[in-house]
Amino acid sequence: MESSACLEEFNNYLTDVKKASANTLASYMRDIRQFEEYLVSHGLPELAEAEDGELAGYIDWLRHAGKSPATVSRCIASLKCFYALLVDKGVVEHNPALGLVPEKSVQKLPQILTSKEVELLLEQPECSDMKGYRDRAMLELLYATGIRVSELISLDIIDVNLAGGFIRCRGREKERIIPLYPKAVKALQEYVEFIRPQMIASPDEPSLFVNLSGERMSRQGFWKIIKTYQQKAHIEKTITPHTLRHSFAAHLLENGADLKSIQEMLGHADISSTQMYSHLVKKQLKDVYNKAHPRA
Repeated sequence: MESSACLEEFNNYLTDVKKASANTLASYMRDIRQFEEYLVSHGLPELAEAEDGELAGYIDWLRHAGKSPATVSRCIASLKCFYALLVDKGVVEHNPALGLVPEKSVQKLPQILTSKEVELLLEQPECSDMKGYRDRAMLELLYATGIRVSELISLDIIDVNLAGGFIRCRGREKERIIPLYPKAVKALQEYVEFIRPQMIASPDEPSLFVNLSGERMSRQGFWKIIKTYQQKAHIEKTITPHTLRHSFAAHLLENGADLKSIQEMLGHADISSTQMYSHLVKKQLKDVYNKAHPRA
C-alpha cells in the first residue's frame, strides 16, 4: 500500500473509529507525516515497508534534534497506533514500533493562581461595552466550572440553565452537569439577556460566546483575551487558558472538596489525572511553610 493510502486509512480510523479529538487527530497525523518525510529525505523505504531499525533510527534522530521527552513519547504512541492499524488491515505482518520505549519524563506540576490573583484577573474586564460584559462572563464561567477552553467555546446557549445555576458540558468522555456560583450566574445572565442578542450575527446562532463578528469564539480569540487581561492585571505568572482550570481544581481541593467530586467536574476519565492536584496543593503548602516558618 502506498504511503498516501496508508495516511488516508489512518485518518479515517482516527476520525470514524477512535473518535479522536481535533487536537489528537492533528497531532497523530502530523507525527506520521513527519516520519514519512524523514524516510523520503534519508532514502529509506516507504511507510508500509519500514522496519524496526528505521523506526528506532527516527526516534534517535528526534532525540538528537532536541525534541522533548513528551514530544518523543507522543510520536512513539502515534507510530504504535499507526502500525497496529496496518497490522489489522493486513498491510504489514508485525508492528515495527512495538520495541520503541519512550523516555521517562518528569511530570511538571501546572502553574496556578492564588485566590487574590484570580480575583484580580476577574476584575479586569470593564463592563462599559459589549466586549467587557462578554469577557467577564467568559472568565467567571471558566473559573466557576474548570471546563477546558475547547469546552467553553463549544458551549451553546441551550447548555446554560440560569434558573438552576448550572451548565451542561459535553466533554471528551461524557456529558456532565457543573454548578455555578452566584457571581458567575449574574455575569452570565447580564451577558445572555442584554449583550449576546446584540452581538450575534444571526438569530439562529447557537453559540453561547461569540466574537465581534457575531460568530463562535475561537481558541485563538480567547487566548488573546486571557493575555490582554493578564497584562492589565500585572500578573507576572504565565497565564494560559488552562491556568484557570488548574486553579479551579486546586482551590476546591484546598477548601475541602473531595477528589472524586473534582474528577467528575473536570471530566477526567481516570482519577490519577485528578490526583496531580493533591501533589500541587502539598507543594504549595510546603513552599509557604519554608518561606514563613522562622526556623525553616
